[in-house]
Amino acid sequence: MKTNPFRAARAVLFDLDGTLIDSAPDLGAAADRLRTDRGLQPLPPQAYRPMAGAGARGMLEVAFGIAPDHPDFPSLKDEFLANYERCIHDRTSVFDGVPELVDALTQRSLKWGVVTNKVTRFTSLIAQRVALFDSAGVIVSGDSTPYSKPHPAPLLEAVSRLGLAAHECIYVGDDARDIAAGRAAGMGTVAALYGYLGSGALPQQWGADAMIETPLDLLNLLGLD
Repeated sequence: MKTNPFRAARAVLFDLDGTLIDSAPDLGAAADRLRTDRGLQPLPPQAYRPMAGAGARGMLEVAFGIAPDHPDFPSLKDEFLANYERCIHDRTSVFDGVPELVDALTQRSLKWGVVTNKVTRFTSLIAQRVALFDSAGVIVSGDSTPYSKPHPAPLLEAVSRLGLAAHECIYVGDDARDIAAGRAAGMGTVAALYGYLGSGALPQQWGADAMIETPLDLLNLLGLD
């Protein structure tokens, strides 16, 4: 484990879905629309929630039990994404405590930003509709670099845009890929246990430098409480 990577941090980068925003209701609704359009019974929203962090792959796995190698996956994915674009902010909300966390960071002159595997097509819509993101110093999407997480390239792109070194930043996320990307980039890492995590996930085994139960727990790690 790194020696206290948090107290000297100059910026905090966050994953988006399951870390800053609760987008599971809209993602689940977009997937369930595929079922009902085909005469299938709807699934309860909680069936989709654990896999919301996996995007289309996770939602189609829950809705139809298929993986990306299934022949119907590409067409279902396209339909799912069209459904999601139409309802992208109908039920999505910022997690409790996140606005206060962001305020505390900005008041203490710490930069903050977003690094997500969600593509620009969708991150731009969310950023336009959620005032929280007006103060973000950087937003790197899944198609902003040639690689997506768990590759470190998106995180390194973010710190470059902020004018900082990787060791001056920490990364917070709710998926094993987030922690792997942060570690590979040379950042301190925090697992957000309040997020989606994934089916059967064991975040204690991800190798994060710390874990938090709520967004505001991050302030204690940073020495800002």
